[in-house]
Amino acid sequence: MAEYSKIFKAYDIRGIVPDELDEGVAERIGGAFARLTQAPSIAIMHDMRTSSPLLAEAFAHGACAQGTDVIAGGLGSTDMLYYASGSLGIPGAMITASHNPSKYNGLKLCRSGAKPIGQDTGLTELRAMADRGVPPAQVPEGTVTGQDLLPGYAGYVKSLVDLSSIRPLKVAVDAGNGMAGHTVPHVFEGLPITLIPLYFDLDGSFPNHEPNPIDPANLADLQQAVLKHGADVGLAFDGDADRCFVVDERAQIVSPSVLTSLIAVRELAREPGATIIHNLITSRAVPEFITEHGGHPVRTRVGHSFIKARMAESGAVFGGEHSGHFYFRDFWFADSGMLAALHVLAALGTQELDGLTVTGEDWWFNVRPSNTEPLLRLNVEAADEPTLAARRDEVLHIVRGG
Repeated sequence: MAEYSKIFKAYDIRGIVPDELDEGVAERIGGAFARLTQAPSIAIMHDMRTSSPLLAEAFAHGACAQGTDVIAGGLGSTDMLYYASGSLGIPGAMITASHNPSKYNGLKLCRSGAKPIGQDTGLTELRAMADRGVPPAQVPEGTVTGQDLLPGYAGYVKSLVDLSSIRPLKVAVDAGNGMAGHTVPHVFEGLPITLIPLYFDLDGSFPNHEPNPIDPANLADLQQAVLKHGADVGLAFDGDADRCFVVDERAQIVSPSVLTSLIAVRELAREPGATIIHNLITSRAVPEFITEHGGHPVRTRVGHSFIKARMAESGAVFGGEHSGHFYFRDFWFADSGMLAALHVLAALGTQELDGLTVTGEDWWFNVRPSNTEPLLRLNVEAADEPTLAARRDEVLHIVRGG
C-alpha cells in the first residue's frame, strides 16, 4: 500500500518507482484530481523518464473513470504543460520528477489557467482523497484525445519576447538528456542562432550528468563547449526544462540574481513602474536594480506557490528566484526556463546588457552608468567581507585609471 504522506510534498508529488509510486497510485491520484477540480477536461503531459508514459496513461485512466476527458499532449516540458493549461483553460498534470535521479518520478499539478496546487491550495485534500480511493463516477467514462502542443507553445513563448532584431549568435545548450532536447530545436527554429547541442537525446537514465544545473559540477561540459566553440553564451536546463542557468562567453556561471535583474530591467522597459517579485535569498542588488529602473520590488518567501500567489495578488509582471525559476505574468504567472533563455538571447543579441558584469567563483560585480545621475554605479557581492573589499578596490582602481 502506498504511503501517500511520504510522496506528497509541499508543492508536488514525488517518489521512487515502483516502490513508492506506481501505475496504481497514479490512477488513484488521477481519479482524485478529476474529482478535486470538477473540470470537464484536463491536460496531461509527461517527460522522458522510462516510467512516465505508463504513469501518464494510468493517471488518465483514473481521470476518465470520473467522466473527465483528457487532452494527452505526450512528451513535453513542464512549462509546456502550463501553456496547455493556460491556453486551453483547463487543469493540468505533468508527469515528471524534474532534476531528481532516474529512479524517481512524480507529478506537478495545476488548476485551470496554470494556477498552482500546493499543500494549502488542494494538495492536502487530494492526498486524502487518493489515500481513501475514489470510486468510479456514475457517468459515462471520459475520452482521451491526443494533441500536439509543441508548435503552439513554441510560437507563444517567442511572441512574449521581442526577437525581431537580434544579431546572429552561437549558443551552446546542455539539455542534460531532458526535455529541453525536445523543445529547444522548435523554439529556436527561424532565429539567427547557430546551435551547439549537448545531450539532446531524451534519456531518463541521465547517462552524462544529473539534470540539475544548480550544481556547478553539472555545468562543466557546457563550460567546455562554450570555450571550445567560441559560443556567445551557454544555456543549461533541468530535466523538465522549467529552470534555466546561464554560462557567459568566458565560461563563467552567471548568478540567477544577475539574470533576475537583467530580465526585470527588460520587463520594466516594456512596462515602466511595474512590480517585480524576488525571493528573500536573491542578491540585495536585485531590488536596487529594480528600484533604480523605476520598478517596485516586492520580496517574498522561497517557493513557487508563494511567488505565484504574490504575483497574482500584486499584478507583478515578473518574478525571479535564486534557484533558477523565473515567472512571467503573461505566461499565466507560471515559471518558464525557455522564456528566461529567450530574454537572455534577446538582451545579448541586441546589445542591451546593462553595463559590464563580471563573475568569479565566490564574487561578482557590475559597473554601469546611472540612469538618474552623471556617474558610474558599482555593485559588488562576495562570499565574505575581505573578498568584497578586495574586488571593490581592484575595480575602483581600474575605473579611476590608477
